[in-house]
Amino acid sequence: MLRRMPSFDVVCELNHHEVANAIDQAGREIAQRYDFKGTETTLEKTEEGIVIRSNSEGRLDAARDVLESKMARRKVSLKSLDPQEPQPAGGKTWRQLIKLREGIDKEKAKQLVKTVKDTKLRVQASIQGDVVRVTGKKRDDLQAAIAELKASDFELPLQFKNFRE
Repeated sequence: MLRRMPSFDVVCELNHHEVANAIDQAGREIAQRYDFKGTETTLEKTEEGIVIRSNSEGRLDAARDVLESKMARRKVSLKSLDPQEPQPAGGKTWRQLIKLREGIDKEKAKQLVKTVKDTKLRVQASIQGDVVRVTGKKRDDLQAAIAELKASDFELPLQFKNFRE
């Protein structure tokens, strides 16, 4: 009988339903608030990410704050938001794109593997697409690896899934 070694996957995923809800709530709050009246401030989800439009750069920042508070309330990590520079969008309007980070790119995956190796625990980490799989003989070693990865800051919202014994 072939016994599998205990393992878990390190992933970076977004709950798109919660993101959509947060955008919707932020849009409704912006439409209601007095300080946004007449500023033509809008939030829109596009292929690239979330686009905020307004008539001033200051209103963009305020709208982004509202969006971030709604994201945090819905348990969407703010590390998954990557705000780009605000840009003039013709006339008196401004536009800001907020990219959504999802998946672990090659460089971050290599950093994760290196961090796991530097712990000197008896575990191995391997890159499998945009997932990093960590395997080891003992459950305690795997839990220590998770604690070490949580303590390190990779500027990504990491989740630990498929913990198998």
